[in-house]
Amino acid sequence: MTVIAEGMNVFETSKQPSGTVHYLADPQSVIALIDSGKLRDHILLVRGGTTTFLAPALTMGAIGVITMSGAPESHLGILSREFQTPCVMTAHLTGGSGSRYVPGETDDSHFEEIVEALNGKNVKLDCSDHDVGKVVLLD
Repeated sequence: MTVIAEGMNVFETSKQPSGTVHYLADPQSVIALIDSGKLRDHILLVRGGTTTFLAPALTMGAIGVITMSGAPESHLGILSREFQTPCVMTAHLTGGSGSRYVPGETDDSHFEEIVEALNGKNVKLDCSDHDVGKVVLLD
């Protein structure tokens, strides 16, 4: 079991969804994924916890979410608990540069590194710990 990323766990659950990480940069990419009929095949990766455009995916049955910033008290954290969708927030890579999100200080290279490392990978979310959510590489 290789943990490729970790972050804050939004809520403790025994659900361990698995799928291909799909980066959603904007509302159009969310709608395109929903329209494809393959929403449940993917763990959704978004930049922040205030990403309100992800709400339609949650209502349509998203199986898991990873954010690169934000906290469990953010809009997306609240929605994930409401829909019981496992969510790892402010994820950082366990290898690589060791870059971590710091509000007001983190530049785009941090987010680009995470998207490059996770997008398209087959992963499982482990949100069984009260505090730490894990992104486990399956390939």
